[in-house]
Parts: sequence; C-alpha cells; structure tokens
Amino acid sequence: MPGFPHAMPLAGFIGGLMIGVAAAIMLLGNGRIAGVSGMFARVLGLSEGGAPWMIALLFTAGLPLGAALAAANLDVEARFPTSLGLIAVAGLIVGIGTRLGAGCTSGHGVCGLSRLSPRSIVATGTFMATGILTVTLMRLAGVAL
Repeated sequence: MPGFPHAMPLAGFIGGLMIGVAAAIMLLGNGRIAGVSGMFARVLGLSEGGAPWMIALLFTAGLPLGAALAAANLDVEARFPTSLGLIAVAGLIVGIGTRLGAGCTSGHGVCGLSRLSPRSIVATGTFMATGILTVTLMRLAGVAL
C-alpha cells in the first residue's frame, strides 16, 4: 500500500475479527463487557464487580501471552520505549483516565460502540482526539515514538 509499506491489512482484519468474536463471547456467554481495565482492576482487587476473578485473571494473562505467541510465530521484532520512567508515567496516566472515564479503549471502543452506547461514543472520540494530540505534540517536541 503506497505510504504504508509495512501495512498488513489482512492480518489486521483477522485480528479485528478475533477481538470482535472474543468480545461477543464474553458478552453473550458471561453477560460482561470485555474491557481490559475492568478485568485488570478485578484481578488486582480494585473492583468487586465484573467478571469472576478467575476469568478476569485468565483474560488479563492471555493478552501478553497471546502477543508473545503471535510474535514468536510471525518472527516479529519487539521494540519498546527506552525510558522505563516514561512507561511508568504513561501507565499511571492511562490508569487514572480509565477510572475517570469508567472504562478503557477496549471497553468503550470495542464493546460500547458495538452497542451504540452514547457514553462510549463520547469516550472513544475523546481517546482518539487525545491520542492524535499527544502524538502531534511529541513529534513537534522531537520525542521519538
């Protein structure tokens, strides 16, 4: 694809289908939204509601394990930001944001939008606008992404 020499549209399409199917299974089979921040809060004991603890643990553990499995099978080179401080600050800000927004990008963006939730439409628009602004400011400041 011109302008996107490393794009993998088929892999993205298949990954999107897998995410959608997983979200549908969670909602239809368990009656719960497959939001990562809610699952993680449940695992850490920060939330009493939501999915049963073991399901939340398996869901949360499956995210990095699934990524590692895919990377190993696809010969993908992992690249991480060099600053652990930047990662810690970003994680803290994201955590605060998910609590303030009553959910994360997966809960609002995947599950909420598919249910046409007005709150999720606003939240997802806010996520997108903030992400675009952050990347723009970081690039203008010369910070490597």
